[in-house]
Amino acid sequence: MPRWEKVPRQNWQRARAMRRTPTNAERILWRTLRNGQTGVVFRRQHPIGPFIVDFLAPECGLVVEIDGDTHADPEQIAHDSERTRCLESAGFKIIRFTNREVRENMASVIRQILCVVTPLNPPAEAEGQ
Repeated sequence: MPRWEKVPRQNWQRARAMRRTPTNAERILWRTLRNGQTGVVFRRQHPIGPFIVDFLAPECGLVVEIDGDTHADPEQIAHDSERTRCLESAGFKIIRFTNREVRENMASVIRQILCVVTPLNPPAEAEGQ
């Protein structure tokens, strides 16, 4: 995994400010991801290099992004694709959900996250076999 020291100082400050004002969808998802309730520790609004990701599971390198309506704009789609490419080339796995998916089908969102997390973060007893 990349080291955090390459994060511009202002990104740490911006991430802190973003944690204070989450979107409704981020707040909803955080209620389930916080405190390792899924078996994996997540951080929210976490800087990685020049980016600030919505949710990061550092132990398994998973980034979960929640996209609002602005992410349907062609320029934003291109920006998101480049951002995803950069993060994936640094070793992260990226999954995206829309605000609507989080609000209307949280069970499915959590199932999809767990399907990705489990292979990336096998149970401790399976590691020694």
